[in-house]
Amino acid sequence: MTMNSFRLSFLCLLASWAILSGCSTPATSKSMVVSTFSLQKVFPYSVSVNVLGGKETGAMDKSQISNEAFMQAITESLYKSGLFSEIIHGKNADYLLNVMIFDLTQPSFGLSFTVKMEAVWSLAHADSKKVIMRESIRSSFTATMGEAFAAVTRLRLATEGAAQENIRLGIKKLSQLNLQ
Repeated sequence: MTMNSFRLSFLCLLASWAILSGCSTPATSKSMVVSTFSLQKVFPYSVSVNVLGGKETGAMDKSQISNEAFMQAITESLYKSGLFSEIIHGKNADYLLNVMIFDLTQPSFGLSFTVKMEAVWSLAHADSKKVIMRESIRSSFTATMGEAFAAVTRLRLATEGAAQENIRLGIKKLSQLNLQ
């Protein structure tokens, strides 16, 4: 193989990789919203939601979950679930829900991508600041080639799925509490 043939092959391979991989896109709140719930109780109280630990997605990064997108997904999921009577933005809620994304483990390559997520869910009474629940919730989701051919899309789908599962499990845990 001549040097020019080698260069041409390398450029073709690089172009193919760029087409197949594309640019990363962040996880969207809409895709993380939970649609079905298994609740033990619902509460006649209001809640305010705060999220920490998220990251913005850079052009060359893996798909990430921003604080804002995760907070929107949790808020919308809580609203759909009916777990609390009202979701308040800011102060004057009965309870404060803080969720911190602790770990997001994402693969770099493969045919199926399994993303693992751990978030700490903490519910406190707004007046006394007394913590009622603090729970580390682990979730995962696998996206396959059948769901998306492009690796960046598969990774985003797996990331959104892991976040959605985390929200589902978090809401389920909250519904098991005895709130007064």
